[in-house]
Amino acid sequence: MIPRRVMGIETEYGITCASVTGGLPPLDPEEAAQRLFRPVIEKSRSTNTFLGNGARLYLDVGSHPEYASAECDSIDDLLANDRAGELIFAKLAATANSELESEGVSGRIHLFKNNLDAEGNSFGCHENYLVRRRADYRARISSMVPYFVTRQICTGAGHLAKDDDGVVAYEFSQRARQMWDAISSASTRSRPMINTRDEPHGDAEKYRRMHVIVGDSNIAQPTTALKVAATEAILIMIEDGGILPRLALEDPMEAIRATSADLSGKAPLALADGSTTTPVEIQRRMREAVLTHFDKKGYKLDGTRAYLLDLWGRAIDAVDTGDYSGIVTEIDWAAKLNILSRYCDRGGLTLGDPRIARLNLAYHDITANGLRGSMESGGLMRTILTEGAAERAMTIPPQSTRAKIRGEFVSRAQRKRRDYMADWMNLRLMEAHGARSVVLKDPFATVDAAADALMAEM
Repeated sequence: MIPRRVMGIETEYGITCASVTGGLPPLDPEEAAQRLFRPVIEKSRSTNTFLGNGARLYLDVGSHPEYASAECDSIDDLLANDRAGELIFAKLAATANSELESEGVSGRIHLFKNNLDAEGNSFGCHENYLVRRRADYRARISSMVPYFVTRQICTGAGHLAKDDDGVVAYEFSQRARQMWDAISSASTRSRPMINTRDEPHGDAEKYRRMHVIVGDSNIAQPTTALKVAATEAILIMIEDGGILPRLALEDPMEAIRATSADLSGKAPLALADGSTTTPVEIQRRMREAVLTHFDKKGYKLDGTRAYLLDLWGRAIDAVDTGDYSGIVTEIDWAAKLNILSRYCDRGGLTLGDPRIARLNLAYHDITANGLRGSMESGGLMRTILTEGAAERAMTIPPQSTRAKIRGEFVSRAQRKRRDYMADWMNLRLMEAHGARSVVLKDPFATVDAAADALMAEM
């Protein structure tokens, strides 16, 4: 049996309030964010709150709305909970836009699940993986750096990159040029691919968190799921004692930028041993190592994992051959390139045309003005969630992790109109004479006697 692992995704969203008349934006990003969060503030008296589905909703530094999924131990649950965050924000945006219209404000709030704004500021999509605490943690994650450098050829969201002469070219990733270190405890200051700040959000003697900040924000469900599934598979192999191919890069930062800029997947990447390889070769060798290990261990794949590990191989092959037809509805960068290219061909446009820039933004817009809904309904983007799964995940937490306890606590406190506080590990019921608290150290626990007693008092 494949070992259980708690995983999560944190997504920062870009926000703007565009004029519907073509003038200047009626609200700046900070004002738009405050308007977006008005129902949240009215309900929780804060722009930082945990929800009944176990997730965290908050306003991050720089007026970025952010959603951190609940703890999940299955890819299906994680995908549903992550998509629930999109629906929650889209609903908040719809409410805010209705209010703006009724007030006669000529603006409409848009939320973008992307990684760059018009000024070049970057905001992230971070993955979290619970790993066992070991003394050789850094050495183990160092062996994953070549994988993360080149993962973008399969899971990048696509990027319109402009050079110093104003020429626009299409690249794999929006995040590749925003990375400045491979592994570091810093976050915004040097922005490493893997952040080592030790925040286990669980029993610190047993666990720590691998915090990955190199990934793009994905729109296509299969790409989001592949990003997590491939990484999880490599972590399983490493924690089983397996050895990844020795492919240490001479300069990971140079390699990640070269990889993004070359859609052939054959950019020459210098290795520390003096040889060279390519992004396609690195991804292929990583996948083959995982499949060999899984076969050796006798691991049985569920339907979702089997599909995603197959998609991993098909994505590598598509980049290698230059034939994207087999992944064009599943892999973000290919799906977006298809849309942009068709529009260019119809209108005789270049990628640098302002209309293409607007279409690029629309691809990432999660409000009613975005492209994803029409692409999914029109067969241009595949879905893998079962019908209604994301909608249910807006209110129902994952049932196989600690998120179940937290979600039930938050929902009950809100129904009973009780003052409460919650974070990843702590539940607190506020009372006139103080507060009663429960600590949830086990991220895999779905029941807790102390939490049950606290809820019974509401």
